[in-house]
Amino acid sequence: MYQCDANSLQELKVIWDHWNEKTKQLFNSSYGDLPHLLDIEVDVHLFRAIAQFWNPAYDCFTFCGVDLVPTIEEYIALLRCPKIQVDKIYSRVVNVPTFIKKLMNITGMSEQWVTARIKQKGESKCIPWKSLQELILGHPDTRKRVDTFALSIYGLVIFPKALGHVDEATSDLFDRLDKRVTPVPAILAETFRSLNACRRAGEGRFIGCVQLLLAWFYSHFWKVDKVSYRVFSENYSLLKEIAATPRRNDISEEKWLLILQNLREEDVEWRAPWLLPDEILYRCGNFDWVPLLGIWGAIGYAPLLVLRQYRSRQFIPATQGLAEFKFSYRDNGYKNKIREITNAWDQT
Repeated sequence: MYQCDANSLQELKVIWDHWNEKTKQLFNSSYGDLPHLLDIEVDVHLFRAIAQFWNPAYDCFTFCGVDLVPTIEEYIALLRCPKIQVDKIYSRVVNVPTFIKKLMNITGMSEQWVTARIKQKGESKCIPWKSLQELILGHPDTRKRVDTFALSIYGLVIFPKALGHVDEATSDLFDRLDKRVTPVPAILAETFRSLNACRRAGEGRFIGCVQLLLAWFYSHFWKVDKVSYRVFSENYSLLKEIAATPRRNDISEEKWLLILQNLREEDVEWRAPWLLPDEILYRCGNFDWVPLLGIWGAIGYAPLLVLRQYRSRQFIPATQGLAEFKFSYRDNGYKNKIREITNAWDQT
């Protein structure tokens, strides 16, 4: 269910560790805490166990009657992306620049250089990580090195569709980040869509960001007696703290299943102390749920199901229309549905 190109992740980490503080600050000011994802060790047994509790009917995890789901607010707090607007979402438009044009814009390289390196992987065009790695190590422009490094994390860690390659759809979202578009709904959408696909098939490769999903999971089982002052510090990074926290890696999938099957409400840190949302997005337009547009398809989720995560009263909303917003961009009529979802977000 989970596969990764460990060599690529290690090579990304080596590059980050060798950068000076000025370059790292330039990266963080534009792309947030993404590099800490490289330090989160993936517990495959835990992930496989968690995935079995995904409830495709309600698009949430249901652990022994306890409903939990990653929310937009939580993922924004985890990633700490400063240059985004929460309500300005990615939407797949018809007249997008070509893959070549997008890569030229991101990398600053010539059309000839880009064209020579694009590969076809299955139904998608991709660029190999090795080509981007050479660019990051040798590009004279620091800004372009930073942007290419960020694109690589998005393609290899957040949307790892083709191992060792960055998919064209990733570049479409990435190309619009400088317009203050938030990547979080797209990250959640592909996480939920991939969990659904794995649950339906009983197997399959997960192509969401497993590191971020596990970080979110750990954050709800982070029992503390009091809130550390560091949580309210401008420089505090929960993702960094989670990555640095030692964890047991000798627990089997069967043992994790047993633990999760016997989960009680008091075992959950419902309102994580690091989450300080000004507002909670629980509906869009006329819908009692939040439709999410990913880079390969769309899905929705119902934050009203998990209001306990905000220390509020929780109830089950009407979700019969939720299934209508589960579609792939290969389905007939998907463009009209995208327009409907985008209009709903505009009314948020």
